[in-house]
Amino acid sequence: MSARTASLADVLREARERRAPLREDPRTTAFRLVNGGPDGVPDVTVDVFEHVHVVSLYRDFTPAEEVALLDAMESAWAPRSVYLKRRPREARHLANVAKEQLAPEVAARGESVESLVALENGLRFLIRPGQGLSVGLYLDMRDTREWLSGQVRGRTVLNLFSYTCGFGVAATAGGAKRVLNIDASRRVLDWGEENARLNGQPVDRYDYVAGDVFEWLGRLARKGETFDVVVADPPSFATTRTSRFSAARDYASLAEAAARVVAPGGRLVACCNLATLEPRRFDAMVTEGVSRAGRKGRGVHQPGPSPVDFPASAEHPAALKVRVLELS
Repeated sequence: MSARTASLADVLREARERRAPLREDPRTTAFRLVNGGPDGVPDVTVDVFEHVHVVSLYRDFTPAEEVALLDAMESAWAPRSVYLKRRPREARHLANVAKEQLAPEVAARGESVESLVALENGLRFLIRPGQGLSVGLYLDMRDTREWLSGQVRGRTVLNLFSYTCGFGVAATAGGAKRVLNIDASRRVLDWGEENARLNGQPVDRYDYVAGDVFEWLGRLARKGETFDVVVADPPSFATTRTSRFSAARDYASLAEAAARVVAPGGRLVACCNLATLEPRRFDAMVTEGVSRAGRKGRGVHQPGPSPVDFPASAEHPAALKVRVLELS
């Protein structure tokens, strides 16, 4: 093993040690093991799901650099399975034409795994490590999902950009009266139904709606339908047949449309993990959108310090922003 690999292996061992509270929690087997620069490994994240490690690269690594990183991981952790995701800035444009290059379906090291079940705060989620750049659960939302679960007993919840319905599963586990999940993709909604069933939750197909989020928000508003809690956790960029969404440009419009379907005294949970969108700018966009909807918002929850597996620093501030407003 080269001196460089040995040094990187030491850094990786230290990152693993910092996750001790999560590694020792039997209710959670899905967490971030390396979070880029703050863990001493710039442009690299590693997420662990049970025994599967998913490595994301945020610049163009040379083949030799990739090998050195994987060698260091094997030395530091001896993982059973490692999947590689290449996420250069243009990845979202290339996803359809170079998927196998960006996100190989087979493991880069160790055994290939079609699917597995990982735990988050005692809830079960189906993970498919070889299915594209996203494997089934966004780990930075773990604490927000747990918070939501404790807030929604007997309430109705609208889960926008639901992906595999992590917020929906958490809300149902918390006793929500109804959860409506909306996403542009029927495939991920089907995945969300699988997650619900994994947790022994009933599935009503009418509560898993495929379509453009903005179109559905308009329909719900015109029908006068409201929800006690509306969760807006959009991707940084999204394209459907009828619209294109950019969080940096359009979040105020999303907040406006979402606020129109929040019941009086209900809550809007506004989330964004676009690193280049500064917190103050995000706050201003959420406030602007709520105001344009003719509503007044009062902040009732804001997450505390970054969790142990998502360390931040002055040079690498936390990307995730979550604001909860009670609307009158």
